[in-house]
Amino acid sequence: MFKFLKKSSRAPAPAAPRHIAFIMDGNRRWARRRGLSPLYGHQKGAEVIDGVLRHLFNRGVKVVSFYAWSIENWSRSDEEVQHIMGYIMREMPAHIESAKKDGARVRFIGRRGVLSKDMVSMFELAEKETAKNEKGTIVFAIDYGGRDEIVRAANRAIAAGKVVDEKSFEEFMDTGDLPPIDLVVRTSGEQRVSNFMLWKLAYAEFMFIPEDWPDMKPKILDRILDDFGTRQRRFGK
Repeated sequence: MFKFLKKSSRAPAPAAPRHIAFIMDGNRRWARRRGLSPLYGHQKGAEVIDGVLRHLFNRGVKVVSFYAWSIENWSRSDEEVQHIMGYIMREMPAHIESAKKDGARVRFIGRRGVLSKDMVSMFELAEKETAKNEKGTIVFAIDYGGRDEIVRAANRAIAAGKVVDEKSFEEFMDTGDLPPIDLVVRTSGEQRVSNFMLWKLAYAEFMFIPEDWPDMKPKILDRILDDFGTRQRRFGK
């Protein structure tokens, strides 16, 4: 005869957000609190990305977006700008290779005219090589601004001679192929959007946590996902 397992009394795990977006704040503060160079904080912040991705994909998240460099960030010191651009060129290939190994797709959003040709070529090759991967989607926003994306999309629509509605307008956006954001998480206690993916976060939930980005660990991610699972999303109904 068949043996049936005893029904578990544990509550089912809360549904994971399909698309979670991170405003990664606190790298410099993390370093200063430890008496280290603020530039070192960016390195530590980059080192946690792969672990964050694996944990979230294992929990059922399909798309993870990172606000890596905003248009406004160019106003920082020349030393910091050069350090971060150099770090992206040196370290981004490792993130891309990790994504390939894990079967994830990589997308880059933002302007490309200001970035170096080598960096743009790296982005384009990564997108091409991972386009068919289905494990999950990783989005890096670099030289990105939410209002700028909308303006560029509007100009593309005008150039194409199109009269658009909300659905067709998205076809002209950097983020047009991405699902809406379900949850925006900003680290280090700051409570603002900072011009990030404004179109996609229209009905997103928000979470502002005190931990700095380099301190992001699985237990914090689980706390975030569990909190999201308790929320009632009405979408204006």
